[in-house]
Formats: sequence, structure tokens, C-alpha cells
Amino acid sequence: MEEGKIRIAITQGDINGVGWEVILKSFEDPTMLELCTPVIYGSPKVATYHRKTMDIQTPFTIIKSAAETADNAVNIVSCNDDDPKVEFAKTDAEAGKAAWGAMKLAMEEYRDGLTDVLVMAPVNELAFKQAEISYPGFANLMQKELGEQGEVALSVLVKDDLRVAFATENVPMKEVASVLTKELIKEKIAVFNQSLKVDFDISAPRIAVLSLNPGSVLNDAVGQEEQEVIQPAIEELIAEKVICYGPYSVDSLMETSNYTHFDGIFAMYHDQGLGLFKALSMNSGVKFVTGMSAICATPVHGVEYELAGKGLADESSLRNAIYLGIDVLRNRNREEEALANPLRKQYYDKRDDSDKLKQMAEPEEETL
Repeated sequence: MEEGKIRIAITQGDINGVGWEVILKSFEDPTMLELCTPVIYGSPKVATYHRKTMDIQTPFTIIKSAAETADNAVNIVSCNDDDPKVEFAKTDAEAGKAAWGAMKLAMEEYRDGLTDVLVMAPVNELAFKQAEISYPGFANLMQKELGEQGEVALSVLVKDDLRVAFATENVPMKEVASVLTKELIKEKIAVFNQSLKVDFDISAPRIAVLSLNPGSVLNDAVGQEEQEVIQPAIEELIAEKVICYGPYSVDSLMETSNYTHFDGIFAMYHDQGLGLFKALSMNSGVKFVTGMSAICATPVHGVEYELAGKGLADESSLRNAIYLGIDVLRNRNREEEALANPLRKQYYDKRDDSDKLKQMAEPEEETL
């Protein structure tokens, strides 16, 4: 796409939840348009209904594709021809179809390079199930639809300086121990470490690794994973210059705010990391998918049916997802620019008395 303001693709999410409310509230302040250009995928009629119901003043422009996007405006790409009916707080197959239709078109136009960052409003997995739509989870969907060969998608929960990643996600608790391997932990922590360096601009990130089993990690009566899997993975990563420590139990990491000494926390399973994260961030955090060239994020909260239609939803999580997407894009662009024209290698030639700094000669091209 042409150079200009960063284009943020945003999907409407579940139309019976708080998705449209937090989207419209996020752009009610016109100064947001100084940072980016929103391209929202969904039903303009549904957006109008939400806006009127909750008396939100955000104006918008209706377009057919992100190719028609206008800067300094809130753009809505119309992608629900049947204009689904809004029934606040109801799990409904039609709402699931509407959410999925918006997601499909947003991902398609993102792949075509029409937008720069993809932000998904909250969806209801049960509504997808009722609509007979297979939804593998946010990170798995992003890897399947937007990932390139060899990329490893990794979910990271983010709120300010708190960043939590997972070894396993969408895995039943009874299977977590069997899924965890030294290789898996090393692979995921390596992706996390690289993301902290590039996406978050931290030159030497420190990562705390959590244990799997409860209680003291020295008490092998409750399990052997710490000694047989997690600790060996940490030792090999340290040898490979990754700065990581542990394994820690959650309570020991939380004592006297020990977690603040780390740039990232690596959990063994979803609820372990999510519980820690939500205790510290409430509902204003962001789920970010790293490990891919695509930049994808979503609010950490769900559809929040209990708040739907009441005008009480907090838009900070969606707004933070937008901010994070902008920051990551800028950091990656700076990294790419820095590596585009590396300095030629230099050395001191000690074979003579000049001791002058010289440059390595470029190798001559071979001729046939």
C-alpha cells in the first residue's frame, strides 16, 4: 500500500456484545485519527444501531473495500449483506456468522496489503459453534490464515511493562504435561525473546520461566517436569545467550513484586499466565500474537454480555490493542531499516606500524 497513516483493520466482533461499543468509543475522540486510520469491518446498520442506543457521537464513512479508505475518517467496510439483527447479550448463530464474515474479509484484505495492523474485537466461540464455524482460537487462526512457512505463532498478554507468554494454549489440562517438551519450551521462549527485542525494543530482555507443578520447584513429589524438562530447557537457552531464569512458582514470583524485575514472564499453560495477568491488569490488557510477520492483536476481555447495550463497557483494552499495533509496526520498521544497510566490517591491521582502522574488502564476484 502507499505510504501514509497507519491503517488499522478492526473487526466488529460479536454484534450482541460490546464490540461495536468499544470500537465507536475508541474513535469518539478525533485525536485518535492523528495516530492512525481505522478500517472497520462489519455492518454499518449494526454500527448505527449501537451508536444510537448508547448515544455515541462517532461519525463514520461507509466504503466497499480498504482500497477506498479515506484518512482522517472512521471507515466501515460493509461486509454483512443480510444485516443481522442485534439482540444484546444473546448467544446466537447469526451473530457468529456476522463476526466470522467480518474476520474473513479483514484477513483477506490484510493479506492483500491494504491494511497494516489487524485488531479483532471480542468474539463468542459458542456462537461460532452454533453457526457450525470451526474456530481454533485467536493465535491458531492467525497462524493458519496469515502465517508464513516456518513461523511460530505465540500469544503474549501485554499491559504496560507486563508481558506474559504461554508454552501451551487451547490444550486440556490433563494433556499439558504430555505436550510440554524441552524442544517446545525452547522454541517458544526463543520466539518470545526475539519479540521482546524487536517488537518491544528491549535490548537484553530478562525472562522469568514458571514451573508447571504446585509448591516448591525443589519438591519433586508432585511432578518431575521441572527437573526433567523445564530446567534443562532453561540451561540450554542460557548457553545460547537467552537471559532466562527459573523455574519459579507463581507465588514466589509475585512475592514482594519480584515479577517487576523481568521484561517477560513465560507460563506453562493458559490459565496459569492469564490468572496472573488479569490480577495485575484487570481488563485493560491486550492479547498480541507474535512470531509472525503479520501484526495481530485483540482485547484481553471477552464479549461481556453483562454490559452489552448499557453503554458501560471500557474501551481501553481495544484502544491499547491499537496503540500496541502501531508501536510494534514502528519498531519493526526501525529494525528493518537498521539492518538494511549494515556497516562494512572493520578491523585494525597489525601487520604494519600504521595501526589504522581499515575496512574489510568486499569479496569479488565469481565469474563463470
